[in-house]
Amino acid sequence: MMVIRPIRASDLDALYQLAKHAGIGVTTLPANAELLLERINLSEKSFAQKVPRERANYMFALEDSEAERVVGVSAIEAYVGADDVWYNYRLSTSVNASKEIGVHTSNQTLYLTNDLTGCSEVCSLFLHADYRSGPNGRLLSKCRFLFMREFQRLFSDKVIAEMRGFSDAQGRSPFWEALGRKFFGMDFSQADYLSGLGNKSFVAELMPKYPIYLAFLDPDAQAVVGEVHENTRPALAMLRQEGFDFNGFVDIFDAGPIVECFVRNVRAVRESSLRQTLVAKHAPQVHDDSDYFLVSNCGLENFRATLVTREAVTYDTVSLSPEHARLLGVGMSDPLRVIPLRYKENI
Repeated sequence: MMVIRPIRASDLDALYQLAKHAGIGVTTLPANAELLLERINLSEKSFAQKVPRERANYMFALEDSEAERVVGVSAIEAYVGADDVWYNYRLSTSVNASKEIGVHTSNQTLYLTNDLTGCSEVCSLFLHADYRSGPNGRLLSKCRFLFMREFQRLFSDKVIAEMRGFSDAQGRSPFWEALGRKFFGMDFSQADYLSGLGNKSFVAELMPKYPIYLAFLDPDAQAVVGEVHENTRPALAMLRQEGFDFNGFVDIFDAGPIVECFVRNVRAVRESSLRQTLVAKHAPQVHDDSDYFLVSNCGLENFRATLVTREAVTYDTVSLSPEHARLLGVGMSDPLRVIPLRYKENI
């Protein structure tokens, strides 16, 4: 049985193994045990409300309860840029015209900005390859929005997601090769790793401050601006279903797109509803993804989420097996927040 819970210190080894498999471009999961432990500690303090709201970072673990194994992670950063300067490129259009000679041209430009400072961010989504079939990816991604719905006071009005940009099988980013390397003098993987460690002062020191005309970059670099890595396409598709749209900002390293949505307009936030727990001896069996509903308890420090079958959900109750109820930490008549895993019908 798969269950979402807050990450804890005992998960460090599992998190480190996931980070090693995440590869280049997943900046918020560097394969550095010391930094990952710091993130776990911050997450534990965040769930316990022992850090200022604007510095909180909530990390969720997906656990295979039968194997007692953490197989995925995802996170919410409450306010980006609270400690470190948050850099992005804003994609704009520059128009030049001369009536005298009959010329009218437009060129796309990149401006270095800090405009997204203060937004909440859903981030650090990674799932072990052995668990990528079935509903696990949706469970790992959408659980964050049920948490945000329950505790909207802890987050900004707007939530963003920085998507991994295009890179080839060797981790080479055409955008970085055409632009970043010329100013940073290092490989894309090294710059990405340093950024993940929190060493971002080098960005302000070395990044050009003037607008960048895309026409000056080679065609391969131009072609990947706003494009996502192949492995990130499913995550982007899920976010679009939730109401996220490209906002015209891209990552400064690989030009991956940033998508955004007002928290109140996120579909899982807007359409989720409350039911009462009904503990039953026998729970209906799930046959395919369309049968799943995502349910979470209403706790903060003890937040839990899992999947139940459609037949378990009525207009006012959710039927849980004793094992489901134990994993969610709920008893008879306790509230549960509910949303369909796939949007095919209203409940």
